Amino acid sequence: MPRLIGYARVSTQEQDLNLQLDALEKAGCSKDKIFVDKISGSKAERPGLEKCLAVIQPGDTLLVWRLDRLGRSMVHLISLIEDLRTKQIGFKSICDGAIDTTTASGELIFNIFSSLAQFERRLIQERTKAGLDAARARGRQGGRKKVEATNPKVMMAKNMHKDHGMSIENICKTLKISRASFYRYLSL
Repeated sequence: MPRLIGYARVSTQEQDLNLQLDALEKAGCSKDKIFVDKISGSKAERPGLEKCLAVIQPGDTLLVWRLDRLGRSMVHLISLIEDLRTKQIGFKSICDGAIDTTTASGELIFNIFSSLAQFERRLIQERTKAGLDAARARGRQGGRKKVEATNPKVMMAKNMHKDHGMSIENICKTLKISRASFYRYLSL
């Protein structure tokens, strides 16, 4: 029998999930079928979402309070919902009423969103390329400035390493640099 599986997320431990949980329950999700995360949406690893996706089955519907609670970005959201669709799992958003992939009109709306997101990605790519081309035409090069061997931090890292009195980890902490930067400094 098809089930409603809920997912709720807040970005910090201090934020409250109750508004989302109440809305999901009111929409028909049972408490034991609601998965939650208290973590930033930008994080790739979200244990609640992973458990939710492991439990959900073909014929079920994933229900969220709002679209931004589910996806890290528009690209991630579209990819996730498309993956659900291929597994024959529906998707509904309570506050974004027209987003309901279990209906023909809801699927149409989602596909329009998907096309707009693809259009936005292409525009960003084109603007970035045009900006880089214009900068190169003016003689500018991108990227960081090269670190010179005479830089005090480079000289300090080399001296600290040469003395063998400190571990690489402590040198990096002292100079506030990464291990990769440390080894790059040694090669200068």
